[in-house]
Amino acid sequence: MQSMLSVHPEVAAALAEGRPVVALESTIISHGLPFPQNVEMATEVEGIVRAHGAVPATIAVIDGVCTIGLSAEQLHQLATEADVLKATTRDLPWLMASGRTGATTVAATMKLAALTGIRVFATGGIGGVHRGAAESFDISADLTEMAVTPVAVVSAGVKSILDIGLTLERMETLGVPVVVNGSDEFPSFYSRTSGHAAPRRLDGAPQLARYLHATWNELGLTTGISIANPIPTEHEVPAHEIAGAIDAALQELHEQGIAGQDVTPFLLKAVVEHTGGASLAANLALVKNNAATAADIAVEYARLQG
Repeated sequence: MQSMLSVHPEVAAALAEGRPVVALESTIISHGLPFPQNVEMATEVEGIVRAHGAVPATIAVIDGVCTIGLSAEQLHQLATEADVLKATTRDLPWLMASGRTGATTVAATMKLAALTGIRVFATGGIGGVHRGAAESFDISADLTEMAVTPVAVVSAGVKSILDIGLTLERMETLGVPVVVNGSDEFPSFYSRTSGHAAPRRLDGAPQLARYLHATWNELGLTTGISIANPIPTEHEVPAHEIAGAIDAALQELHEQGIAGQDVTPFLLKAVVEHTGGASLAANLALVKNNAATAADIAVEYARLQG
């Protein structure tokens, strides 16, 4: 496995010394933004993690090697190659066997972070139960990964193109601890509100770090943790404004017969078009906010392990 797993020296040193590290996913780089905005965004997010006292570890599979912490050259490769696979956990063995390059989703990023010993991960939003899942059975592998992989996922909540209520029910069934940072309502990605109450609420990095410590160190649980971090008020698109764009995107999805791993990228792109770019601006803002919050939590958690 050592030849198929490469950890950046900076990340390896931080982990060996017990310093805070934050994992970052790579799908947003290869499938979320065009070049060069994707490289600029990824570099800025890594800088935010550093500014808050942690070491960033962007994760991807590069030429068949699971890579924890990307060099500038690897980041450029991921951002510019046309055939980068959007990879969930089940795709990792195939990428390794075939020598291909893949950008990791939430599920795959969690798995590789856990293998390396990274406990905190920042992303935009998590996957979940798709609308109409009663017929399509389309439920994200993010949820099943969170049930078995002890990594805290800091997100702006479940992507609002999904069925948030059913996703929360599914996470309850899977035994995944879910907490909202600083709000009594569960957020809906672009918006601070969703109409669903927060399963549990905590306020700020010190409390959230103690939550991680209680889950893994005190109770010995082996699940992941979902930390919903609402988008800052000044950057949100209110739920009632985004709803129409999502409905229109879902109609286009149905008309074009798109399914599988192509569903989420298609819907997010369509929502950007229907909101005149407002949803993209919100997406970028929430990713940066989540990176800062995740770094703060990682710093506090590292102190508790001290």
